[in-house]
Amino acid sequence: MPAPSSPSKTHRDAIKARIQAQQPHRVTDQRLRLLLVWLVLFGGLVGLFARLIYLQVRAAPFLYTKAQQQQLGTLPQRTFRYPIVDRRGDILAKDEPVFRLFAHPFLFQEQPDAIAKVLAPIVKRSPDNLIKLFKAGKSGIPIGYHLSEVQADQVRKLHKNGLEITREWQRVYPQKELTAGLIGYVNTENQGQAGIEYSQQPLLEVDPLPLVISRDGRGKPLPERFPLEPLNANDLTLKLTLDARLQRSAREALHKKMAEFRARRGTVIAMNVQDGSLLALASEPSFDPQRYFEADPALFKNWAVSDLYEPGSTFKPINIAIALEAGAITPDSAFHDSGQLSVGGWPINNADNSGHGTLSVTGILEYSSNVGMVLAMQQMQRAPYYDSLKKLGIGQITGTDLPFETPGQFGDKQQFIDYPIGAATAAFGQGFSVTPLQMVQLHAAIANGGKLVTPHVVNGLYNPVGKKVKALNLIQPRRIFSEKTAAQVQTMMGSVVQRGTGKPAQIPGYRLGGKTGTAQKADRGVYSNARITSFVATFPLESPKYVVLAVVDEPQGANAYGSTVAAPVVKSVLETLISLEGIPPSHPQELAAKPEPPR
Repeated sequence: MPAPSSPSKTHRDAIKARIQAQQPHRVTDQRLRLLLVWLVLFGGLVGLFARLIYLQVRAAPFLYTKAQQQQLGTLPQRTFRYPIVDRRGDILAKDEPVFRLFAHPFLFQEQPDAIAKVLAPIVKRSPDNLIKLFKAGKSGIPIGYHLSEVQADQVRKLHKNGLEITREWQRVYPQKELTAGLIGYVNTENQGQAGIEYSQQPLLEVDPLPLVISRDGRGKPLPERFPLEPLNANDLTLKLTLDARLQRSAREALHKKMAEFRARRGTVIAMNVQDGSLLALASEPSFDPQRYFEADPALFKNWAVSDLYEPGSTFKPINIAIALEAGAITPDSAFHDSGQLSVGGWPINNADNSGHGTLSVTGILEYSSNVGMVLAMQQMQRAPYYDSLKKLGIGQITGTDLPFETPGQFGDKQQFIDYPIGAATAAFGQGFSVTPLQMVQLHAAIANGGKLVTPHVVNGLYNPVGKKVKALNLIQPRRIFSEKTAAQVQTMMGSVVQRGTGKPAQIPGYRLGGKTGTAQKADRGVYSNARITSFVATFPLESPKYVVLAVVDEPQGANAYGSTVAAPVVKSVLETLISLEGIPPSHPQELAAKPEPPR
């Protein structure tokens, strides 16, 4: 009889049977878990791939911009200004780099006197002066503010620790005092304060491009990526009508006569009579625009534009034109000059206190007769005479593109009508005031056939190929005299130079019209012994193209008159114009060669 199974064996068999019964289900669960893992991995890969597509395609522009913002930055540029040139392209003002030198004595590896010895000839200081500066502090001592690039290179080649060169930009004026009254200057903020720099500020300011810089990992700018030159949206130049050669000639002639007669100040203006373009406008005294902080602030306003004076006899041709235009007189009218007359109880005399007998209108201008002028203008009623003066612009500005223009002074109309002395003094250019620039404008109207043009010095903005891209809007010329009247007065002014007070301005081989002026200066309403002398010329007489005016204020000496002080200045300017423009003589026979003197 077989022995019964042990309980433990039976239990094991039962367990084994259960395990075998569960084995198919376990295999199925493992496969499910493996499949689930693969599904998760595949889903992750699909999600990652979709994310990459999103980042590379949909979000790429945004991410690129974000990266650029982190790696690149922009800095504001210094405001730059366009160069200013004369009509031939000669530089009058421009921005250029300058260098500053600073000393840091605490970094010196040599004795200060040794460094001072080699540095002195470069910065044009004495060694003792440099040593004194070195002792003034341990760091940041300014040694030179406006070093040239050559000087900066010389300092670098010394290889001295403690010497630092910095590069900056500044406005420079190569012509210095020559054109300061016209060009003006800019302050430390590069803002125009006088002259064209001030009046044409919007036109001169360059629209700078943003300065893009690279940053390192910490966000700091990388200095090697900074551009050395300014980044401008364009490369334009402001061209003027001025001719620097004529300006130099005018200034030299003016300076010579001012020194000879110890005059207080003077100005010379040369203008094209057809369009009002100014070829020269020199005023003395002048200043160095590079060192404006050392100058008298009164010089920052060009007195030819900003200050008033009584024009005196140079206004007589204008008055004759008024009377001719009104039909009050004709070129054949004659008046008796006794040398003196009384108007409203006020005595009026000729400058030489003598009479000249019966004078034609031309003779009145030739002798510059005050009495003759009063008699001629008395042929007009005072009201229309006043209106005619107003029509010319007396008491108004010319509208020039130069800054700080002052309107002339002209009295009340009713007072002018009620008191005859006002019209009488106006007849010979006193009792009202104008600027020298307005006198040039009025005489240009005589020369160009009767049109009032606007004096201006700005031609326009030009691109590098010489094309004008921007011009100023000028006041359109308006007629104030008929061509007939203008031609008649022009002929009379020619006689003034040929036979009258304008003889000192004669140029052999050429003909010009002109008029002298010597006026007393009014001080607080009372005429003093001080005088202001002037001479105005239109040239050439046969077909006028230019008008030139010289005004010299308070010349000293008994012989200080318009004919002796101002006329030679104008003559010199005209001779330069003849040379520069190649103007042929109208009377070449006067230029016949003279025989050589015996040796």
